[in-house]
Amino acid sequence: MAAHAVPTDRDWMAAAARLAIRARPLSRPNPGVAALVVCEGRVIARGWTQAGGRPHAEAVALAGLAPDALAGATLYVTLEPCAHASARGPACADLVAAARPARVVIGQRDPDPRTCGAGIARLEDAGIAVSLLDDPASAASLAGFLTRQRAGRPWVTLKLATSLDGCIALADGTSRWITGEAARAHVHAQRAQHDAILVGGGTWRADAPRLDVRLPGLEGRSPQRVVLTRGPSPEGATTLGSPAAIASLDGVQYLYVEGGAETAAAFLADDLVDELHLYTAPILIGEGKRALGALRLAGLAQAHGRWAATQRRQLGSDSFAAYLRMR
Repeated sequence: MAAHAVPTDRDWMAAAARLAIRARPLSRPNPGVAALVVCEGRVIARGWTQAGGRPHAEAVALAGLAPDALAGATLYVTLEPCAHASARGPACADLVAAARPARVVIGQRDPDPRTCGAGIARLEDAGIAVSLLDDPASAASLAGFLTRQRAGRPWVTLKLATSLDGCIALADGTSRWITGEAARAHVHAQRAQHDAILVGGGTWRADAPRLDVRLPGLEGRSPQRVVLTRGPSPEGATTLGSPAAIASLDGVQYLYVEGGAETAAAFLADDLVDELHLYTAPILIGEGKRALGALRLAGLAQAHGRWAATQRRQLGSDSFAAYLRMR
């Protein structure tokens, strides 16, 4: 029998990145970070950013370990340990330096100017070996935080549920339900991972959508409701006048855009969609409402080379596919 392959730094970091999903979106306004402490090929501690942003992942992972537990151990953390002072808790770079693991492996450098590079320098000054991976899995787990820091806006996921022939409703507007229960449950799970959910004013007025999470145990994860409209502000929702105004959504790192067709087209036309979620039902509608309005493309060349498939799965009789915008 072939011997098991020894996990690499990237293998452990991929595991940490998967763990970081537990922090999202409750860690807001802080990034959802995860940390693993590995000694002799075994995880001896783990942690992720807690609700409200504190304690940080490193603090959770290190809490309760014996003083000598980190001798010879490696700490894997998806984001550079913070180095700036805060009234809410000590800098993680100081906590890690005091714990003195043999190594620290970091998935992503922190773009926050208060920490950028300073956390790494503080660890190295303490005599700890540091490796910076620039790891894609870590970047994906921090997409909302990194996009907010670098582009000044949240990470945007556009969800579309269509028939096989690309319709989102009958000609008279009837749209319940295009997809089945499994696909709708999957959508609610996605909502629970987002800070805010947005629809257009037409959808809000026509359908009065609840835009909440209706999965047992996750009802408290319902995101902030946002409406794209130049009309009166609806009760219980934040109003934005244009797709670009998403930059003003304070503390929102992950935005889920659900509809309708003109709103979806507006976000795509302004190149503000980072991830596309397509749910396809095995039905044909024919003369129905199309999933998208005008995208203002000058030619087919503009349509190619923009999207990369990242996931496909079957949800009951419906199919799901996810795509990332290639930038």
